[in-house]
Amino acid sequence: MTKYLIAAAALLTFTAFNAPSARAEVQYPWCAYYGHFGTQATNCGFTTLRQCQATVHGIGGYCERNPRYRAPRKHRR
Repeated sequence: MTKYLIAAAALLTFTAFNAPSARAEVQYPWCAYYGHFGTQATNCGFTTLRQCQATVHGIGGYCERNPRYRAPRKHRR
């Protein structure tokens, strides 16, 4: 019985250390910057400028291109 437990533990350890890391981070091209009284909030989750502007409309703020966004490369054939 202990042989199986040791083998299972070794397999889990091996899998945990050799599994590829998951990366769920997604970068979008537009950021909204807003805030009051010295506290500024940032939301870089917008795919279009119009979508960003609709979010800051009425609450104050402005939109700019996300400096960390990298457009996907187009494949040439």
